[in-house]
Amino acid sequence: MVKTKIIFILTVFLGLTFTTLYAQEGNRQPSTNNNVQEGTLFYHTIEQGQTVYSIAKMYGVSEDDIYRHNPGSKDVIKVGQRLQIPQKAAASTVTASQEDSNYTFHNIQPKETLFSLSQKYNVPATALVEANPGLSVTTFQIGKIIRIPAATAETAPPKEAQTVIQDIEYKVEKRETMFRITRKFNITQDELIAKNPQLKNGVKEGMILKIPVKVEDNSAATASKNLAAKEKDANALLTTPMKISLVDTLKIVLLLPFMVDNATPSSNNSRYIEYYEGFLLALDSLQNKGVSVKLTVRDIGVGVKKLNEILNEPALKEANLIIGAVENDQITPTATFAKNNKIKYVIPFASRNDDVLTNAYVFQVNTPHSYLYAKAAQTACEMFHDANIIFVDTHDADDKAEFIRLLKQELGLRNAAYKDITYKEDTFSVDIEKLLRTDKRNIVIPTSGSMEALAKVKPALRLLVEQKPEIPINLFGYPEWQTYARENLEDFFLLNTYIYSNFYADNVSNDISRFYAMYKIWFSKNPTNTFPKYSMLGFDTGMFFIEALSKYGKNFESNLDKIKYKSLQMGFHFQRVNNWGGFINTNLFIVHYDKASFKVVRQEVKQ
Repeated sequence: MVKTKIIFILTVFLGLTFTTLYAQEGNRQPSTNNNVQEGTLFYHTIEQGQTVYSIAKMYGVSEDDIYRHNPGSKDVIKVGQRLQIPQKAAASTVTASQEDSNYTFHNIQPKETLFSLSQKYNVPATALVEANPGLSVTTFQIGKIIRIPAATAETAPPKEAQTVIQDIEYKVEKRETMFRITRKFNITQDELIAKNPQLKNGVKEGMILKIPVKVEDNSAATASKNLAAKEKDANALLTTPMKISLVDTLKIVLLLPFMVDNATPSSNNSRYIEYYEGFLLALDSLQNKGVSVKLTVRDIGVGVKKLNEILNEPALKEANLIIGAVENDQITPTATFAKNNKIKYVIPFASRNDDVLTNAYVFQVNTPHSYLYAKAAQTACEMFHDANIIFVDTHDADDKAEFIRLLKQELGLRNAAYKDITYKEDTFSVDIEKLLRTDKRNIVIPTSGSMEALAKVKPALRLLVEQKPEIPINLFGYPEWQTYARENLEDFFLLNTYIYSNFYADNVSNDISRFYAMYKIWFSKNPTNTFPKYSMLGFDTGMFFIEALSKYGKNFESNLDKIKYKSLQMGFHFQRVNNWGGFINTNLFIVHYDKASFKVVRQEVKQ
């Protein structure tokens, strides 16, 4: 049961189908964009995990636009490589309804400042910061890109005339009063008397008075002084800390496809229910620490019909945090709603979604494969670059071609050698033994993550370890190997196996034992044995983001590095994708089935 401080409202809507966490890749449609400004280019330096597709989406151009200006990019791109990006043509006028279509992208040049850019593009410095929420003294660097909003009558800096106060002489006319004089020159009576003390005895016709008036000052000294003050104020925007705005009762909205009216419940349906149940356990845990939460839960079903009705509810605009939505056609309108209402939005399931590339309010929990592969390849190279690395091409499903390509690329950058072998059933034992060394660790990496591939290489390696213990062998593999661990556990330890993954739960740890016990008490059942476990995903997500919101308020994104939550299954290490976009979770675990201790060690990669 939910304690009194947890207030939740569950409204049920009809729905039909689901997608699962690892199947949530989405269908990418070829993009075309003829509205580019040929001849006007800027330069993008490729960062870890980026693809031509994501870069194109980031700047609102097509992949073909990038290929046309960078012919080699169709074959391969590398971290640190510079791409020429065509500037998208901006509209001549901007209306309030136009969202992200009227930006110019600018590479920061030497000696440029936020103020100098505001002058160059005739846009207030505050508008530049608003268009680039990720800007700070650490991200405003030479070569980095910021987007410039189109200038409008509303946003363009006002043309301020430089004025000073000067005294002029004025002769009092017949029947003129002090009130009439002050009205004529738009000054106060005190100002007039301060300049003319004799007025204390009254106003007389013919008196010569000093009148303080504003006049334009064209002196270079005054203009320079005012410009310096403006420049100081503008550039200070990059160092001004984000205001921490705490909330007494956190208002959280959970959008999930429960589809409880569905006549044929699916396994996917139960997964999202378990996510919700894990989330409730997180709320209870945080409530015991004094956190007050109002939780609103909505069943969004499948498609967008029910979701659009829910997003039109006035109460949702008051939320501090929105979590959920599964399908891409649900995620995009939810992300837009969150941005328009300045609400942080957490995408817990989808690993590929374009909204994070241009929406600063989005937090994508499930690491996109391109980021996961890139970080895993770099980490594996750092761990094994001095070992004898052997790639075994097993010709099976679930081919890891992109990961293998990135790992070989990393090894090449370090001038580290590796070997390739093709699996042949009749000769594999002999073929692999010829490539092994006794003076180095031998890292064997199948090119597929399937159970079939594992079953092919494992018997020969096991036999070699048993018969020739002087040959040190490590097997290196993939996140889905966790689903095979139960039947392969002994061999994983024997082969001193490493796997990379963005999630891992140590089922023998005290924390997870307590979680299982509490889950059983609350819901009278055990969590479904899936990888990842949705109940733990709900718990981890709730614990991390609610703690962030309760400690640092609605602008918690600037303090994410201060959240020291020890996760059960899913770690959190968020990286902003660019100066104007959202955050991607780039956490990575290296899981080691340690032969010496016969223990599973989960190590978080901190980089």
